[in-house]
Amino acid sequence: MIKVSRPRLPNAFSGMARLLCLAFLVGAATAVHADIDITVTGSGAKLFPVIIPVFENEGSLPNSISEIVRADLERSGRFSLVDIGPLTLPESKTPDLAAMAARGADAALAASVLPSSGGRFEIRFRLFDTTRKEGNPELGGMLLHMSPAQHRLAAHRIADFIYEKLTGIPGYFATRIAYVVKSGSRYELQIADSDGMNAQTALRSPESIISPAWSPNGEQLAYVSFEARKPIIYIHTLATGQRKILANFKGSNSAPAWAPDGKRLAVVLTKDGLSQIYLINADGSGARRLLTSSGIDTEPAWSPDGNWIYFTSDRSGDPQIYRASSTGGGAERVTFEGAYNVTPRPSPDGTKLAFLTRHEGRFRVAVMDLASRQIMPLTDSARDESPSFAPNSNMILYATDIGGKGMLSATSADGSVRQRLSIQAADVREPAWGPLQQ
Repeated sequence: MIKVSRPRLPNAFSGMARLLCLAFLVGAATAVHADIDITVTGSGAKLFPVIIPVFENEGSLPNSISEIVRADLERSGRFSLVDIGPLTLPESKTPDLAAMAARGADAALAASVLPSSGGRFEIRFRLFDTTRKEGNPELGGMLLHMSPAQHRLAAHRIADFIYEKLTGIPGYFATRIAYVVKSGSRYELQIADSDGMNAQTALRSPESIISPAWSPNGEQLAYVSFEARKPIIYIHTLATGQRKILANFKGSNSAPAWAPDGKRLAVVLTKDGLSQIYLINADGSGARRLLTSSGIDTEPAWSPDGNWIYFTSDRSGDPQIYRASSTGGGAERVTFEGAYNVTPRPSPDGTKLAFLTRHEGRFRVAVMDLASRQIMPLTDSARDESPSFAPNSNMILYATDIGGKGMLSATSADGSVRQRLSIQAADVREPAWGPLQQ
């Protein structure tokens, strides 16, 4: 653990549920254990020009931290980097802010790497506003204690700090993403840093893996595996690799969604007939039906306060999004615009709802402002799937089909920034954005 100091699906395979099921259609022949390439295809209207120098004494580390910080900020589409070459700006000194401003920078980082005991290191940094004419130009700083193996997480934390100070929005770089890769007849559940690097395989299987869902503490993943030739929900502890069966009832077991307290999950079961939503304890006990419906209810997702469960249902004919109290009772319809709206995903701050909508035969990611119920399409692709919010509620990760191959993309919640993430010659689906790493 890095120590921080602050000195200053769907389920059933019939009817609507079949339409919602995220199938893997195209395989590839090459190995899939590789980092993701990221291309920023759009950027925000306002870019913050910032200087991120080579950290003083950074050469004592086996890997560069400043390069990762720069890559994080540039990839976000919110920053432009002002190059000062190999010049370092030590944390112990206030840089020449007028000279930095003359280079076009609105902010500058001063940072140093210092050796610590036991082979560990300290990273000290301060962020400065180069445009401030009066008062203290320092925006804040931090002291990180890390081992060399933690250089990526440390860099992401620094990028998060800068992002929040300059945009007013919490950063999202010190997070992980989960996704499923298909190559030939093999499926892999992979975990990577938010930048797609440091990819690790949590599970390999000759059968499909779908619907990965992060626990609130980021230590476990729930997912559906077909390795027993039927959909069974597992919970996988990432640190140990241990996993256990959460739900293996008669019929289909699918679409796990963690409650915010991590003690329960909403799941979709067909053990009593049609696909219906049940609540189940995280140890697999106490399964109880949430609602009774004559149609298919699927794809549950909890509101961040735990009071509501959003879900997809065809109870009114066409698939639409509804919500119900997590204690049970009646269901309230949420979407009315359009004939096909599925896969609801509330934002962590509780203000927005991402979902998939069909328009003129194209499946696109859209976002609803939950206060006004206004809807804004975010993508213009033909077949998007599996939207997943970043913890800061400002970015949405999703899968899309490009030339018959699944790829990951991301968009800001206002549509101004877009990114494309890809693994060479592999089919990538089912993304899930994890919580901030501790």
